[in-house]
Amino acid sequence: MQFRPNNETKPFDYFLSQPHQPFFLTGIVWAIITMLLFMLGHKGVLPMAVDASLFHAYAMLFIVFSHFFHGFLLTTFPRFCMTRPVPVALYTRIFILYEIGTTLFLLGAVGYAPVALIGILAVFAGHLLAVSGFRLIYLTGASPEKSDPFWLLIAHAMGIAAHLIFIVGVTYGLFGYDFPWQPWGVGMGVYLYLFFLTFVVAQRMVPFFSHVMADKPNRFIPIVLSLFGLKALLFALGFPVIEGAVTLALSLYLAKTLLSWRLPVFDSPAILWVLHLGLFWLPVGLFIDAVLKFAAAWLQTSFLFGGMHLVALGFMTTILIGFGTRVTLGHSGQVPHADRFSTALFWFTQVVVLARFFYSLALGLGLDMAWLFDLAATLWLLLFLAWGIKFGPTLFRGAPGR
Repeated sequence: MQFRPNNETKPFDYFLSQPHQPFFLTGIVWAIITMLLFMLGHKGVLPMAVDASLFHAYAMLFIVFSHFFHGFLLTTFPRFCMTRPVPVALYTRIFILYEIGTTLFLLGAVGYAPVALIGILAVFAGHLLAVSGFRLIYLTGASPEKSDPFWLLIAHAMGIAAHLIFIVGVTYGLFGYDFPWQPWGVGMGVYLYLFFLTFVVAQRMVPFFSHVMADKPNRFIPIVLSLFGLKALLFALGFPVIEGAVTLALSLYLAKTLLSWRLPVFDSPAILWVLHLGLFWLPVGLFIDAVLKFAAAWLQTSFLFGGMHLVALGFMTTILIGFGTRVTLGHSGQVPHADRFSTALFWFTQVVVLARFFYSLALGLGLDMAWLFDLAATLWLLLFLAWGIKFGPTLFRGAPGR
């Protein structure tokens, strides 16, 4: 998978030479642009043709995080299945569909809603093409053990289903029909697509990178999927107390299992301990999510998806920053090693996590601290801007001296 351009190779040729490069770099760009637009739309500074909350949910689910997942899996999924790398022509088509669709979605969101729907359809076509490619790799791969690739396909199937719910809901909305589809689309998209997908990758790769033989319970992944599925269903139906109980059970089950692996959390280089940190954010974030569910029911208040954001930022974003850094360095001919700047980015990610959590906490407790929203959004922008400055040149043209 190493690409070594000759003297006649143009920088843009290198940019498209490995699938993680275009998807990671544009994922960073869209993470900045979509958060900036959401921030301005949420505050009423920028009039939007699409509801700001809907814009934020779709952008995070199917644009920003999906870019990073596709970049990672288009690189590593063939290795999981022991088959040849994904052809450049295939992932380039997927990439083009995503960039065209994302551009149209953003233009439509701030200008003309039907254009946003066209953009969603283009992104969905790219998503469908990516999953079709993963399925073909799974079917033709020579690996005798395809359990993890199978669950990755299941997660993507859930993502396709959630994507379709968004398409139907947005389409009906354009024709003036309104029905409560958002909890179903968001619940399936967050818990059964992104969280479950991140979990399947992390439970495979983190022990592998740590040189640890993880002792996993029988039907470990199906149990986690079932509990995530039940949580998503209860979220959509609006039963927060029962959802909290299921979330608590999932948190304790994950915590017990992860602790039994005895990962060298305090005896690892930064490029590795950030993955340990991200992995343990999953049970910790779910535990706090359960507490917030109970507290919201007791206090008759809302913590504005505080638990969901805690897991999304603490678990998913930390894992992606860690894997993204490792993959970028590992595929640029450098030894994967986090320097001081990269280590600072890992710690800064945790600051973003806490800022967003404190915003939800203040809102639920009735405290007038709306400035925390601006702080959390600004820190997100700074995080991805710094990551782009650090690794953007490597993703576009390779490591210095190449």
